[in-house]
Amino acid sequence: MQRMPTLFLSHGSPMHAVSPGVVGDAWAALGKRLPRPDAVVIASAHWETSLPMVTGNPRPQTIHDFGGFPEALYEISYPARGAPNIAARAVTLLKNAGITAGVDGCRGLDHGAWVPLRWMFPQADVPVIQLAVQPARGAAHHVALGRALAPFSDENVLIIGSGHATHNLRDWMHGRDGARPLPYAVEFSEWLATTLEAHDERALVDYRDRAPAAVRAHPTEEHLLPLFIAYGAAGDDATIERVVDGYENGALARDSFLFERRR
Repeated sequence: MQRMPTLFLSHGSPMHAVSPGVVGDAWAALGKRLPRPDAVVIASAHWETSLPMVTGNPRPQTIHDFGGFPEALYEISYPARGAPNIAARAVTLLKNAGITAGVDGCRGLDHGAWVPLRWMFPQADVPVIQLAVQPARGAAHHVALGRALAPFSDENVLIIGSGHATHNLRDWMHGRDGARPLPYAVEFSEWLATTLEAHDERALVDYRDRAPAAVRAHPTEEHLLPLFIAYGAAGDDATIERVVDGYENGALARDSFLFERRR
């Protein structure tokens, strides 16, 4: 069986669910390019917990966790099945790594999960569990989460981190579509790509002190933390491909990365 890669996706505005644009086209292309998984484990920036949690709901609801958008967006349902067995396996893997974790049997899929999956697997025929992030515990903790879940890549389970390469919503709200990207967003985006390619894990986990304009790029950390899960799950020598680039409203870098494990 082919080893499954891991992904980090900058999921952008919920409007990508109805107006996919180049980002949605790239997600659709990934869905066709990658080996078909038996299940997806997706870490979303929009589910924050104090301890690692995974969804165990066999029929997760589509959560519309946003406001002020066109009515058509709230009518979308992504009816993928859950995978309680995969949730239980995730908890076991985490506990084997010394990480206490649990299962939420009620939670559905928020837009950080279902918006990109809507284009990757449009038939909603791949079971999905969602993984929460723990912003209070920092980047190194999320690398460790990814490492603990790495065996999934040999079990035909696709691990995805869904967040954003930069995420300053104030700058995004004051920008405009097609605007020239803000210099700090470009600097952070390029630093991130270069540091990932160098496998400089120390710099990555210390990004708030070492990356240019890190605090402006991420006033809060939750949208970058899913990247560390995808990176950790891929292994120390993974090849790294930037599969999406560009900016939304000049402020949100939409860089997305494919990590191919070598061993």
